[in-house]
Amino acid sequence: MSRKFFVGGNWKLNGDKKSLGELMQTLNAATVDPNVEVVCGAPSIYLDFVRSKLDAKFGVAAQNCYKVAKGAFTGEISPAMIKDCGVNWVILGHSERRHVFGESDELIGQKTAHALESGLGVIACIGEKLDEREGGITEKVVFAQTKFIAENLQNRNSILSHVVLAYEPVWAIGTGKTASPQQAQEVHEKLRQWLKTNVSEAVANSVRIIYGGSVTGATCKELGSQKDVDGFLVGGASLKPEFVEIINAKV
Repeated sequence: MSRKFFVGGNWKLNGDKKSLGELMQTLNAATVDPNVEVVCGAPSIYLDFVRSKLDAKFGVAAQNCYKVAKGAFTGEISPAMIKDCGVNWVILGHSERRHVFGESDELIGQKTAHALESGLGVIACIGEKLDEREGGITEKVVFAQTKFIAENLQNRNSILSHVVLAYEPVWAIGTGKTASPQQAQEVHEKLRQWLKTNVSEAVANSVRIIYGGSVTGATCKELGSQKDVDGFLVGGASLKPEFVEIINAKV
C-alpha cells in the first residue's frame, strides 16, 4: 500500500507574529512536492493566526490538547476549540510532554482517543531515552507507548488510520545527534510488525510512521529513502527556510 509522505514541523515554544509571519511567507512562496502532506505545529495562542496566514496546501496542528471537550481545567485546550480555529491536527505524547511535564502513557492514550473521536488527526509521539537504548530496551519502551495509544481506541482499525506515529528517540531531539538511517528503519520496521500482530495487517500497512530527532536538510534524503520511514517530525529546522528542503526530501 502506498503511504503518502508526511512532514510535520513542530515549532514548540518559539516565534512571534513577526517571525512566524515571515516563515509563513517563505513557505507560501516555496515550491513544494505535491505528493507530501505538510503540517505545521504552532503554539496554541497562534493557531488562529497561523491558519489564517498559511496557504491551504499546508495543514496546521496544535502541540497538545486535553482529554475532554470542556470543563474546569485551567490552562488546557480541547480538540473542539482546536477545530473551531480551523485546525485539523494535534501533536500528542511528545517527549517534552512526557519527560518535562510528566504525562503518562495512560494520559496520552486517553488524549489520543478523545482527539480522534473529536475528528482531529493525531501525530502520536513515541521514543526511548538514551539509557533505555543503551540498556537494550528500545523495543519494550516504544511498544508499551504504542500499546496505550492503540488500546484506547474502541474502533481501532478505522480510527487508527487518522494517526501518524512519530518515532523520536529522545536522545536525538535537539541534540544534533540523529539516529542513523539504519537505526530508524529498524525501529520503524519493528513497530509496523507490532501493529500487524496487535492491531491488524491493514492498519500496519496504512499507518504512517515518521522519524523525528534532529532532522536537517543534510540528513533528510537518506532517512527518507528507508522503506518504513514515511516522513519526518522536524523541530528546530522547521523554523528555518531549510524546512522546504526537508519537505522536498523525496524529489
